[in-house]
Amino acid sequence: MVNKQSTLVSWVVWGVLAGVTIGVSVLFVRTRFDQAIRLVDRMPVYGQVESFLLTNQLGSVSTFADLQGKVWIADIVFSRCPGPCPRMTERMAALQRAFPVDAPIRFVTLTTDPTHDTPAVLKRFSERFGADPNRWFFLTGSMKEIAGLALKGLKLTALEKEPNQQTVPDDLFIHSTVFMLVDQKGRVRGSFESLEPDFEQQLITAANALIRTNPH
Repeated sequence: MVNKQSTLVSWVVWGVLAGVTIGVSVLFVRTRFDQAIRLVDRMPVYGQVESFLLTNQLGSVSTFADLQGKVWIADIVFSRCPGPCPRMTERMAALQRAFPVDAPIRFVTLTTDPTHDTPAVLKRFSERFGADPNRWFFLTGSMKEIAGLALKGLKLTALEKEPNQQTVPDDLFIHSTVFMLVDQKGRVRGSFESLEPDFEQQLITAANALIRTNPH
């Protein structure tokens, strides 16, 4: 009889502990979701990305449809850049590593120099930084298409330098060093200066908030 009572008490204790554990887990998840909702609600909408037709580093066509339903992070560089581009691309590589392979997020790097930055050139450049071509797209194409996405859609800037402004032969462009955060509907929701020391954690937090509030 004592053994039966002891067994019953054990089951009750374990049941209570399991219930408490589940309750705490649900509360933790709910709290994180509520925090994400509040963060997303505070994010401005800088603009809307429209349709585009560009070519990625594998030579395949890349369109807005490839990114719809995903959170994505975008920047603009050029492969022979003697300035901030390598550091920016290293930081994008760190962001790629920060998210699981199956996370609903993509990374987009546009070129300001499409005449030089062919798909083959961008493929070699992307491989230097360990880019996963299924998740990180290096895009080139006509100047009109690039300008439409970069300037009008993403609110990035890129200007060709006059020869008297160039400090070295490949110092060809002045361009944004910010990373733009885009939500699942193609709305630009954040601008993050990539040369700031705490930029990576801020961007990861914001991207995760978008993912949590719209996981599909």
